[in-house]
Amino acid sequence: MEIIKKIFAQKLLEVKAVKLQLEAPFTWASGWKSPIYTDNRKTLSFQQLRSFVKLELCHLVQECFPEAEAVAGVATGAIAQGVLVADELGLPFCYVRPKPKDHGMGNQIEGELAKGAKVVVVEDLISTGGSSLKAVEALRQYGVEVVGMVASFTYGFPVAEEAFSQAGVRLFTLSDYEHVVEEAVKTGYIDEKNMPMLAEWRRNPSEWKGGAQ
Repeated sequence: MEIIKKIFAQKLLEVKAVKLQLEAPFTWASGWKSPIYTDNRKTLSFQQLRSFVKLELCHLVQECFPEAEAVAGVATGAIAQGVLVADELGLPFCYVRPKPKDHGMGNQIEGELAKGAKVVVVEDLISTGGSSLKAVEALRQYGVEVVGMVASFTYGFPVAEEAFSQAGVRLFTLSDYEHVVEEAVKTGYIDEKNMPMLAEWRRNPSEWKGGAQ
């Protein structure tokens, strides 16, 4: 698994899916500020990389959740990856909205799942874990069993690890923050002089405000 994490980190850097903005940090859905952002959705634009992600996510599902009977993607970022995985594995697919629609059928879960089905969730990126675990809760309320989650990337924050542990959800990812940063520094994608600021952010991301503090 360590080899895959390193390889995928390299591939993310090759397509410039990793962005660094020290003075104009990104704002996440959680409200946190971040000097670095990993856009896994860029992988969809490159056929060979798209196939790599599909197959490696499938391998994770087969190795870690062989009992899975269906796949659920978290909207909107992981819908495409979820479809690819479900198609490759020959399993039913649905996707989970952040909240029920305010019109039409009012669905939060789009698609059809058998009650009690064993479902593996596909996500593209894990930061605080909040939105991912909301999808898990929606699926449980729908009446299915969430056996676990696979994702392309995680920042590996303790708050997310604790949240997944408390929710009883096992998570496996293709790569993570440590491997991406290690490869980025090694190749010169990230200048080593920026590492102290990244380390400062990593220590307390919820309070970090930007490079001009």
